[in-house]
Amino acid sequence: MKKTERQCHYCVNNKKAIDYKDIQTLRRFVSSYMKIAPRRRSGLCAFHQRKVTKAIKQARIAGLLAFVPK
Repeated sequence: MKKTERQCHYCVNNKKAIDYKDIQTLRRFVSSYMKIAPRRRSGLCAFHQRKVTKAIKQARIAGLLAFVPK
């Protein structure tokens, strides 16, 4: 039984920019322990995974996302 591949959220929805201020979207790619989800769980392509990772780190520094869960 083969697992179906997940489609990249940004490629499917034809979104161009990944904004670090868009917390609602970035929360999808962070676990309950506030760890960045790997590609196999997030379903992102390699290009967008790198962009999302950078945006999450930027949002953490700006204080929009937590480094650790509350």
